[in-house]
Parts: sequence; structure tokens; C-alpha cells
Amino acid sequence: MIRIVIENILLFLLPTALYVAFIMLRRRGKSPQSPKQILDDAPLIWLFAVGAVMMIAGLGYFASSTGGKPGQGYKPPVYKDGKIVPGQIE
Repeated sequence: MIRIVIENILLFLLPTALYVAFIMLRRRGKSPQSPKQILDDAPLIWLFAVGAVMMIAGLGYFASSTGGKPGQGYKPPVYKDGKIVPGQIE
């Protein structure tokens, strides 16, 4: 569960991180600015909107591409003959 939360937080913050990195690289030779100063001038509404769209798209993709078909059951991993047999969807 924590993996899903972390993935969504990273997808949400990715546009903002890319924006800050782009501005820092672009202004490298000029007067240096801290990330806080860059975020003060950033279009935060647009960055949050793009992050939300990316997060929703990621949730939609993972919800539709993983798991079995309706009615199938999950058989958990078992320890058999000294080996672990991986879980599978039947």
C-alpha cells in the first residue's frame, strides 16, 4: 500500500520538480536562485493541475493493467519441497 502512495506522490510532484530543475539550469550562469525563490514565481496552479492529471492517469493505468479477470482467485505462495512456489492467479 505504501508503494502506491509513494508512486502517486512522486507523480504529483514530478512537474514541479522538473520545472524547478529547468529554471535552475536555464539561469545557471546568471544570478543563482534557490528553489524557494523559483517556486515563489512558479505557475503553481498549472503545475499542480498537471501533477493531478498525471496522478489520475497513473492510477487509471495501474488499475486497468494489473490483476486477473473477474471471478479468478489468487493462490498465495507456498513452501513446497524446500522451495517457495510463487503465488498465482487461477
